[in-house]
Amino acid sequence: MVYEFGWVDRLLPGTCILCGTASGQPRDLCTPCANDLPWNEHGCPRCAMPLPDAQSAACGHCLSKAPHFAACVAALRYTYPVRQLISRFKFNADLASGRLLSQLLVQRLITLGAPAPGEFVLVPVPLHPRRRSERGFNQAERIARIVAHGLRQNLQAGLVERVRQTPDQKNLTAAARRANLRGAFRAGSC
Repeated sequence: MVYEFGWVDRLLPGTCILCGTASGQPRDLCTPCANDLPWNEHGCPRCAMPLPDAQSAACGHCLSKAPHFAACVAALRYTYPVRQLISRFKFNADLASGRLLSQLLVQRLITLGAPAPGEFVLVPVPLHPRRRSERGFNQAERIARIVAHGLRQNLQAGLVERVRQTPDQKNLTAAARRANLRGAFRAGSC
């Protein structure tokens, strides 16, 4: 299965959002920049944290204290230029960066063996209404829509509700992030 670009994307090739050259393809990323991306080739199969080499076992942290989820996929490592693309998407409403990151996630999921169409449901994490108003959109929902379309899966916004606004997570440790989110969500009314 391949992510299907719209007819406009096929008609108007993109411009690389990293170097500014014509990409020569529907997505906004040229081949040299795509080849230089920090792909998370050897991520822990449980939490997706980068590992030094390919191994089938989970990382030490997941082996000692397993997370409350079965698996996680991170297509790219959180280094340059990914960190900047995420920041541009979240805080500057750079929707092209978000679209590209979503397309790269679809590509990675297909490479890993995406499930058959309709086999699962994507549930975007909701933003607090005040934060959504500040940003003008929910970045998780934008990503989920592109991934759902690219993998031919269902999207179900509203299954989770944000019940408490939380402080920005950007400068928090992993433990502080978990504590910050505790009690911030509940099952939705859909």
